[in-house]
Amino acid sequence: MSKRSVLAGMVMLFAVMAVAPLSAQGETAAGGGMSVAVASILTAGFALGIAAGIGAIGQGKAIASAAEAIARNPSAAGEIRGALILGLVLIESLVIYVLLISLILFFLKPFGG
Repeated sequence: MSKRSVLAGMVMLFAVMAVAPLSAQGETAAGGGMSVAVASILTAGFALGIAAGIGAIGQGKAIASAAEAIARNPSAAGEIRGALILGLVLIESLVIYVLLISLILFFLKPFGG
């Protein structure tokens, strides 16, 4: 395992451990608990941010690899460009799916209420 994957695993473990006590608490006497609608909106926002960030990293790596491949073999630029555009479309579609789910959670209130 690389250092980057170990570090990412530790960050995710820390995030889960930091949030676990919050989800274990019950409703307070004043009713100040978080509703399902608010929790779904927050979750959708974080999911969209993470998906956009990871999608941008993927697109950057794809473009860098395509530019390097075209620099090595300029005669194959048309084929590389076609594969690059298809790959970028597939990467961006994942971010659009997360946006769609976020909008559904925000406007349609799928958990009742």
